[in-house]
Amino acid sequence: MNFPQELKYTKDHEWVKIDGDIATIGITEFAQKELGDIVYVEVETVGETIEAGEVFGTVEAVKTVSDLFMPLTGEIIEFNEELESSPELVNEAPYEAGWMVKVKISGDLPEDLLDSSAYAELVGE
Repeated sequence: MNFPQELKYTKDHEWVKIDGDIATIGITEFAQKELGDIVYVEVETVGETIEAGEVFGTVEAVKTVSDLFMPLTGEIIEFNEELESSPELVNEAPYEAGWMVKVKISGDLPEDLLDSSAYAELVGE
């Protein structure tokens, strides 16, 4: 599986790309494979500040619905609207076109974010 080294990861299988004070967040390749075919992504928290560990949306697959957990504290400033008509992008390109939200980071980054090798170990890769 692919876990890009420039990203940080959570134990809940989200990834974080940090660019200055903006973080792009999505779910990992491992998570999308576990969920199966993604049919819907719901994020109704744009404009809200969400604390690390809180739910910011849900992802729906053919057989299950899973919560999306915020990996850091910040204000959700953008939702990837491409996912409204093409939720399968999460399956096809989880680290590129399948990103979910952009967040303006507030406060320090959580210390429990994992690097790619620690995340690969977590999921048994």
